[in-house]
Amino acid sequence: MSSPVQSKAPPYRVMPGFGLSLGFTIFYLALIVLIPLSAVFLKTFTMTWEAFWGAVTSDRVMASYRLSFGASLIAASINVVFGGIVAWVLVRYNFPGKRIVDALVDLPFALPTAVAGITLTALYSSNGWIGRYLEVIGLKVAFTPLGVVIALTFIGLPFVVRTVQPVLEDAERELEEAAASLGASSWQTFSKVVFPSVMPALLTGFALAFARATGEYGSVIFIAGNMPMVSEITPLFIITKLEQYDYAGATAIAVVMLLVSFALLLTINLLQAWTRKRTGKK
Repeated sequence: MSSPVQSKAPPYRVMPGFGLSLGFTIFYLALIVLIPLSAVFLKTFTMTWEAFWGAVTSDRVMASYRLSFGASLIAASINVVFGGIVAWVLVRYNFPGKRIVDALVDLPFALPTAVAGITLTALYSSNGWIGRYLEVIGLKVAFTPLGVVIALTFIGLPFVVRTVQPVLEDAERELEEAAASLGASSWQTFSKVVFPSVMPALLTGFALAFARATGEYGSVIFIAGNMPMVSEITPLFIITKLEQYDYAGATAIAVVMLLVSFALLLTINLLQAWTRKRTGKK
């Protein structure tokens, strides 16, 4: 005897329905993100094309682009390598003081950027604890582009570690054991099994670290030295324009940084999607 068809009860939802939730989401994003960005573009559109082009392509501004974006790319690349190693050690090994090391990773999040900049400058200056020994071998860090890279590496490390760490924790150890049982070497297991699974997370961490570094001001302004054509960062020019009440010039430089950052992040996201598709992950 067939049982009567029972009507399925609608699933219980803690949050409101899709329409209301989507409306709140769009409203919040518009209020926090879209409206401020639109204001930047609208203010820039008050300039003539000649004024805009002159503001964003002057020699000092172009030099700041090369420093800001170049140092951000270098710092994010360094963090991908060493941040991945830190995440691997924290996930795969147990050692005394592990919790302390894990907490120290988040220090750049909690430390005020100005404090970080002053501390790094004190460490790497000519009479600093580290800088005095580096200058003996002819390596000057403070008030040079190298100091900018170090500051951006410092503030970008947590983004890579905290992005890769949960992926490694969820990785299937059985696949590594199966590869080893089939005769794969440690390098083959890492390159064929482990690395493809964490590659999307590494790209995400790279994108987050790069985006954070391009707009960094507080931790860089002290150690950079702000030497014209040498160690001036682009955010400094935006602040300078604002202090001179040249709001259109400030937004013009900000628009260029926004467009370049968006193009690079879009490229990274497309590469990340391609990597996930290639590895068969959704």
